[in-house]
Amino acid sequence: MPNSSLLLVLLRHGESEWNLKNLFTGWKDPDLTPKGIEEAEAAGQRLRARGLAFDLSFTSALIRAQHTLDLTLAELGQTGLPIVRDQALNERDYGDLSGLNKDEARKRWGEQQVHLWRRSYDVPPPGGESLKDTVARALPYYCQQILPAVLGGKRVLVVAHGNSLRALVMVLDRLTPATIPSMELATGVPIVYRLEADSTVESKDVLTD
Repeated sequence: MPNSSLLLVLLRHGESEWNLKNLFTGWKDPDLTPKGIEEAEAAGQRLRARGLAFDLSFTSALIRAQHTLDLTLAELGQTGLPIVRDQALNERDYGDLSGLNKDEARKRWGEQQVHLWRRSYDVPPPGGESLKDTVARALPYYCQQILPAVLGGKRVLVVAHGNSLRALVMVLDRLTPATIPSMELATGVPIVYRLEADSTVESKDVLTD
């Protein structure tokens, strides 16, 4: 893999306290579990093992992503790396579902309705965002802030959330509104993209070990 190619790494935060409890989290702000801390440290170790280092990082306004980034950078020996935090990279806002157990939500609204809110592209839960809404804020941020840094030669690490990162993967992997909702991003697993100068993907490597 040529070192001259442009580096962008995406990382979903480690397991959070509410992931463990099977709660809809959204813009709520629980921290990492002990397992989540281990996942974040392991992500840094995998990146280090491949000789990767960074010039700039981006994360959300939520503690689970920020803590994951801090732990990952500590493993890389890069604790002084510039960090840009922005709520454009926040998780999808689950509105009235936030803080509810997913099984309780199914009992309240029905399996089919909750599945529609979770897995459709453009149907938002009450008071919340659809995946389409999340894409509408995360993707412009990627195009205006993150991508120019990558194309300018900076090695960039983005630590965010399952749904905000789906927005970035959607454009990188050329997925459609029909295919993106079913794509899962594992917690604490770095996705290493090498980009061409025209911003298309040269290669993609998911670091599962």
